Amino acid sequence: MKKMKNIILAFAAAIILYSCSPADQNFAGTEYMPDMAHSIAQEANVYNYYYYNTWDSASTYRLKDLAIPGLPVEGTVPRGYAGVYYADMQGKAASDVVDELHGADGLNNIAVPLNGHVPFHYGDNEDERLRATAEIIANPFPITAAGLARGQDLYIKFCGICHGEKGDGLGYLVSDENPNAKYPAAPANFLQDQFLTSSNGRYYFAIMYGKNVMGSYKDKLSYEERWDVIHWIRSLQAKEKKLEYSEKANTLNPQFGVPGSQASTLAESVSDSGTEPEAAPDAGEAAPAEGGHQSGDSHSQGKK
Repeated sequence: MKKMKNIILAFAAAIILYSCSPADQNFAGTEYMPDMAHSIAQEANVYNYYYYNTWDSASTYRLKDLAIPGLPVEGTVPRGYAGVYYADMQGKAASDVVDELHGADGLNNIAVPLNGHVPFHYGDNEDERLRATAEIIANPFPITAAGLARGQDLYIKFCGICHGEKGDGLGYLVSDENPNAKYPAAPANFLQDQFLTSSNGRYYFAIMYGKNVMGSYKDKLSYEERWDVIHWIRSLQAKEKKLEYSEKANTLNPQFGVPGSQASTLAESVSDSGTEPEAAPDAGEAAPAEGGHQSGDSHSQGKK
């Protein structure tokens, strides 16, 4: 009887062991509670071939490839961007539309992150740079105190080390304060007359593609952030010339930016008269080339 009991136990043990046999060729294999061994969770800090959450060699992928978020379809426009350019024609200021997209003035509003991929209809070559410079004139975002504050912060972080916090091209990398300065090319001095009179398209194109030894910053600055940086560069130029470039007034060049305090007035004049104000044609010139005020990537700034 005892011998029979041992035989039964041995037979049961054999079945259990066989049930945990590995896969082999056409045999799928069996596992006890496979979900415990093959977690569907991904190890964020593992970049090698992480086989614990895969079933066979065909389903083994590098976690790095799985963890990196995919980009949207080329040409995708963030929600709300396509309609901002036409806001002035609807009797509502573009700045008000942008505020709504940020989730303001509404208990049920959902803030829309305006950092999407906005199409930029210019190639990376000299002819296209000249075309962008000629066609992109107005800044699609009105001059606001908040926008200038963001532009200043971003400029200092990404641009000031080369172009200088004053925009004079004397950043730390090339200044006498840095004993190790060995810069291969002088950064652009935005206070020179050639940059004061340059259109916004020149700056935006340089941000998108870079210029000379400056690399592209399109992957570091969102669409709105690029234009905030350009606003701040204009404010530095205005300060140098003892002019004003603020939410209240723009005496540097009306074509380069509409003060936020005037944006609603422009919208009202368009709504009442059905015609565009003087500053609007510049925006209209840029819009078709960029796909709309907020549906076209701009490239600006950099070593020109």
